[in-house]
Amino acid sequence: MSESKSSNGAGDFIADMVAADIEAGTYGGRVQTRFPPEPNGYLHIGHAKAVTVDFGIAEQFGGICKLRFDDTNPDTEDVEYVDSIIEDIEWLGYEPDEVIYASDYFEDLYEWAVLLIKKGLAYVDDQDGETISAQRGRFGKPGVNSPYRDRSVEENLDLFKRMRDGEFADGERVLRAKIDMSADEMSLRDPVMYRIRHVPHHRTGTKWCIYPNYDWAHGQSDALEHVTHSLCTLEFVSHRPLYDWFLSHLPLPAEQPRQTEFARLELTHTVTSKRRLRKLIEDGIVDGWDDPRMPTLSGLRRRGYPPAAIKNFCRDIGVSRTNSRQSIEELESYVRRELNRTAQRRMGVLHPLKLTLTNWPKDEAGNPVVEYFEVVNNPENPDDGKRKVAFTGDLYIENDDFAEVPPPKFFRLSPGREVRLRGAYFVTATDVVKDADGNVVEVLATYDPETKGGDAPDGRRVKSTMHWVSAPHAVDATVNLYDKLFTADLPGAETGEPLDDLNPNSREILTGCKVEASLSDVSGGEVVQFERLGYFAKDKLAEMTFHRTVGLRDEWAAIQRRAQKAKK
Repeated sequence: MSESKSSNGAGDFIADMVAADIEAGTYGGRVQTRFPPEPNGYLHIGHAKAVTVDFGIAEQFGGICKLRFDDTNPDTEDVEYVDSIIEDIEWLGYEPDEVIYASDYFEDLYEWAVLLIKKGLAYVDDQDGETISAQRGRFGKPGVNSPYRDRSVEENLDLFKRMRDGEFADGERVLRAKIDMSADEMSLRDPVMYRIRHVPHHRTGTKWCIYPNYDWAHGQSDALEHVTHSLCTLEFVSHRPLYDWFLSHLPLPAEQPRQTEFARLELTHTVTSKRRLRKLIEDGIVDGWDDPRMPTLSGLRRRGYPPAAIKNFCRDIGVSRTNSRQSIEELESYVRRELNRTAQRRMGVLHPLKLTLTNWPKDEAGNPVVEYFEVVNNPENPDDGKRKVAFTGDLYIENDDFAEVPPPKFFRLSPGREVRLRGAYFVTATDVVKDADGNVVEVLATYDPETKGGDAPDGRRVKSTMHWVSAPHAVDATVNLYDKLFTADLPGAETGEPLDDLNPNSREILTGCKVEASLSDVSGGEVVQFERLGYFAKDKLAEMTFHRTVGLRDEWAAIQRRAQKAKK
């Protein structure tokens, strides 16, 4: 059988495994996966990889994938997170076969726990969590049996029922599997199955006060749903022996679900720990889970990342058995490539400087003539057509597009130098107006009416083409510029605390930006290219506010070129 490949040539061992199962008739040729997030936070870029694997494998082989919330910890879970996860998955373009919850199986899990107690394979332990943890030992050192390990079946059944009935306080007792405290696999050293928590659950309310641990709920939920391939990230490798042990001691069909692990997605300059992301919010460092600097899918969506770019990136880096860290510039390259194809072009000036054409004509009433130029909306897609942009003698240009005393190799506007205004005319700076502090606040220039459309009939050339906005027609906008949230490639590598590497300059808010009037009609969430400046997403809620998605410069391509030179 030939090895399955992703589009960049990376092998996909999971696809190979599923294909082999189908060929062998395993599971009757069925393919069923599940994506099992815990609703205790928003999905992040790492989850995007798991989503594309779980849903993608089912899609590739004509199977189904269910969205199952692992809602077994009422302390941290909330309906807000449930709703956001469903929205994120739909945004990525996937439709679950069914939305279900581990809490749907609380009664089944309880009955199976009772069965294990009756078989002498589970017992109630009165010790606290710290003592139980200390007794587990460590690799190479056996654990110590609990003094409650040999309770009778009858006593365990009675205590477990009383746990469920709410007779005991939080942490007073737990239910543990009775396996082997000297097992080489740490997960088999009598793991905790249930703990007591008198906390209302977002779905079951106060019906339950005992909650199953992940390892007890996970495999059994897979079995109840008839999952064939339980796909997990590598941190769950150590959980697999317990996954298999639980399934083997329950009355299940011979073909049980099989857990398979793959490498998770980690990015440079990025932290995906929910605990640390929550701390960023609580400390007021970011504005919320959907802050455009956050690696959450809702944050990336608000920033303007296209779902196609994220899916293509996850697909192309491949599925492997070894963890690695991908460059954030590589992901940005995918975003830039997708937006270059789809985003319409507009003109906006972030740091406005007044440009006045002193020889611009006026109408009979003495007002500057308004002229309109047709400009292409997207040179990559002719079907996007053209638009008309107003041009007058009163304009705005970028402040750094003018230098009164130009430095070497500065080809933009300066006294006596001619430049092209995009799609309009050649202009030459003649003088400046300064404020009381000596700062240039206005540039005076003349235009050449023979260069209409931005070309000179005599064939003369200029070294710079600049964007502009007509001052009378400009609309004010607020623009948020973003840098990496963390300064280090691997946050916390030196101190052990990733938040020590926070970038204090991760966001710059620009007010009083001037943009062309057509941007008022852009829908919230739509991304446009501000010519020469980058790609910007219009905020869905804040009026005339734009978030810079990525710049125009492909940093990943530059990194690759430097790497190639280094090899030579």
